[in-house]
Amino acid sequence: MKRLVIVGAGQAGLSTAARLRSQGFDGAITILGEEPSLPYQRPPLSKKYLTGEYDAERLLLRAESFYRDQEIAVRIGTRVAGIDRAAKHVEANGGAIAYDCLVLTTGARPRTLPAHLGGELERVYSMRSLADADAMAPEFVSGRRVVIIGGGYVGLEAAAVAASRGLRVTLVEASSRILQRVAAPQTSDYFRALHEDHGVTLIEGVGLDRLLGDHAVAGARLLDGREIGADFVLVGIGVQPNAELAERSGLHSDNGIEVDAFGRTSDPAVFAAGDCCSFPYKGRRIRLESVPNAIAQAEAVADVILGGGEAYIPDIWFWSDQYDVKMQIAGLNTGYDSVVGRRDGETRSFWYYQNERLIAVDALNDARSFMTARRWLKAGLSPRSDDIATPGSPLSALGVT
Repeated sequence: MKRLVIVGAGQAGLSTAARLRSQGFDGAITILGEEPSLPYQRPPLSKKYLTGEYDAERLLLRAESFYRDQEIAVRIGTRVAGIDRAAKHVEANGGAIAYDCLVLTTGARPRTLPAHLGGELERVYSMRSLADADAMAPEFVSGRRVVIIGGGYVGLEAAAVAASRGLRVTLVEASSRILQRVAAPQTSDYFRALHEDHGVTLIEGVGLDRLLGDHAVAGARLLDGREIGADFVLVGIGVQPNAELAERSGLHSDNGIEVDAFGRTSDPAVFAAGDCCSFPYKGRRIRLESVPNAIAQAEAVADVILGGGEAYIPDIWFWSDQYDVKMQIAGLNTGYDSVVGRRDGETRSFWYYQNERLIAVDALNDARSFMTARRWLKAGLSPRSDDIATPGSPLSALGVT
């Protein structure tokens, strides 16, 4: 194999290329990315980049010299319009780029409000790219009013940044509570209190009727008739995988590009990794939107391309920074039937169980619980829920089975 092309210049794309080079691949590697920037970190966009703690250069995953030294060609500002699987080339910026092996790391994009709900008004933003953050940054001025649509992690992180900078923040969540899709009521309650303590107005259980304004947004009308004034609006209602390029080329799709446990698509010459694809996990198919998964799955794909590798089993973890709270999540809580709370001084954690087996943990400023739970989950071990709930019982002394 001499020519490897990667479509998508994000964390997964770079991780694939770097792993291949570090393991001795000596063929040509080309990364194609639509954005006008070298691969960069996305999580800080809604946190340290918006606050000004990070500049654009600090966001870069690797300096330009890395790509030169590793002989990795990165073509930024390049849109891939199609894949000709029979001829083994991609159509990009009006030309054809041949490949022997193709890796799709196309990521995901924010869900947006439709035009009839005001989604195309000026000063309505999403948060996914550097361009999004740059467009929104001038709005973060003390005293301005922001309405955030969506009470998931992106919306809450943006609310924390805005409130910390003195903006008047109203967050609207259509579900009965914030974080309803991803966390237990106990975690929702913790973050509700945290945001209200910082002056954020949370409106839960009420959907958006439409955004108001002629050309630029001026406010939001809710389904209960309330109207909220706004100088700008941030929409954080989830993301969807960028699977259309793969689908147009005839590759199978199921909640993203469908891959097997080795990252292979329905075409043996085409692989996928990261937010754009779904893969088998414990008898079901999942798609993970996280940096750790993007890195680990991309490296696993690279190993398979080199002729080795094993079935990919993710070590699942996430994080979220809000005010002075670092939330670290280990495992997947899907299907939990009980939650056990644990408190040790100022730290808090919530332990998710299914049929008395530990499946996930939300750790709040509690790195010890996070690391311990992550280690147990990786090993398939579980402490008794009664032991976790016992005040003062050190985790190191608990029995696991």
